[in-house]
Amino acid sequence: MNQSIDVSSLGRSVVFRPNETLLRSLTEAMPTASETVYGNLNVQSNVGARQRSSTFIVTDQPERYSDQTMPRAEGRRLAAVQDEYIRSRDLIVVDGFVGNVPPYRMAARLIVERVNANIAAMQRLLYFDPISDDRHLDPELTVICTPGLEVQGYRNNRVIAAWLEEGVTRIMNSDYFDEAKKAGLRMWGSRVYDSGGLVLHSGCKVVPSTRGLKSVLVMGLPDSGKSTITFTQHNGSRVVQDDFVALFDKGQIVSPQDGCIEKTYGLDSKLQPEIYAAVTKPDAYLENVMQRGNLPDFSMETDRRAGRAVFNFRSINSFPVNDVPPLTTLLFLMRGDGVLPAVARLSRRDAVKHFLLRELRGWTARDAHGEGSLPGPRADQSLIGIAQRGERLAQLLSGLDFECFLVNTGSVGGPPSDPRSKRIPFSCSLGLVQALVDGTVEWDGANELGLDVAAVAPQVDDVELLQPRRLYESQGRMAEYRDRVERMRIEWRANIGAVPPIGMLSEVLSPSRAGGRSGP
Repeated sequence: MNQSIDVSSLGRSVVFRPNETLLRSLTEAMPTASETVYGNLNVQSNVGARQRSSTFIVTDQPERYSDQTMPRAEGRRLAAVQDEYIRSRDLIVVDGFVGNVPPYRMAARLIVERVNANIAAMQRLLYFDPISDDRHLDPELTVICTPGLEVQGYRNNRVIAAWLEEGVTRIMNSDYFDEAKKAGLRMWGSRVYDSGGLVLHSGCKVVPSTRGLKSVLVMGLPDSGKSTITFTQHNGSRVVQDDFVALFDKGQIVSPQDGCIEKTYGLDSKLQPEIYAAVTKPDAYLENVMQRGNLPDFSMETDRRAGRAVFNFRSINSFPVNDVPPLTTLLFLMRGDGVLPAVARLSRRDAVKHFLLRELRGWTARDAHGEGSLPGPRADQSLIGIAQRGERLAQLLSGLDFECFLVNTGSVGGPPSDPRSKRIPFSCSLGLVQALVDGTVEWDGANELGLDVAAVAPQVDDVELLQPRRLYESQGRMAEYRDRVERMRIEWRANIGAVPPIGMLSEVLSPSRAGGRSGP
């Protein structure tokens, strides 16, 4: 389907490649926008979250994709409906690039209704080298966003249709910025995968160490401390990205965006000073952040509306994105509350397994809430998609000289509310990151979970955090310890067992024959 679009004849009027000052002015005119005490703008959207259940890949070969699909004939119908709609609307066109280095640097375009100028303003902050002149550009990735267009016959009259091969996504009836941002990254990620890479939902930072500069990927489920660990500066460390990065052969790391979109709920100036400083600058944009007068209240969330902030990396002392060394360290963060040690060393196989566990938890969480759940064969297809991503990661890590660790950012011995438990301080987790890249942790072999635990680690003076068994033993709770270990092993193995063992995963997922380890 040819979807080349003549910008000059798009709508009733077109604001073409506006600069930041003009976009700021257009956003100020929105009735849902308010200026904060910091001088930045906060916009309240009608839609409060991304709509996975309204998102479709347009294809006549649904077996190729793990996400839900629609036929191309229906895609053509929707495209015609949207094209007719925008002819009578005032529009904004923003151009720039996704990806920091060729051949993964791709020309990108966002077309959005002028009444939703904040979407254009926020996207411009994330594009590499946004364009303000009249130079010629053939966009490889195009997002057309019409928040005012309702589509009958779809859930909430909302639909996001993605033509991955053509590099076009059409968003109808959603004014949530993350939907437009994700649309571009989804198409970029498809091109990355076709090129042999893999896009990871991961933070990335470069950490100076006694062994040279280390590129660290930080992966974790929500509320595990991924952003805090990624942004916090220690020993001269600097952030590269905290949203998505692409991993390629030989550990090459490519960033898709020149900025970040961050959750603001619970944002603390003392715990997250770098993010807080960027979010409260005049050129940042807020979305769905609650306000008291003109003061944003980052402690409030209502109506399942997660507050977000978008800022450019000029607001952060970030590492030069084109000079990032190859991957050397992979961290998986988990907020445990029982038998997980503060840190554990993972093998190459363990790295792939914990990646799969993270992917599976995101999938099952969506199913549990009914948002984006795909009953019957489509659920099986989702598992195939997870397996394909795991297989690709296994390929990329094969032969790569890297280290992998699991870091518990929660507690041991029970949840923090349990007086018998011990909380793992953030300073401890951050100190462990530095010790891991320095190679100064002394290891003690595998525990009952099959994880290599530490005997001695700088910044951790409590061995019970490193080896939770000792805490349970000292409190006479060994029966509880053994029970929790067994339940975790069963859960891990059950989840991993649901993944189809394709390609290299056949070996990765087979029972370990080395050292009697009993990990996931």
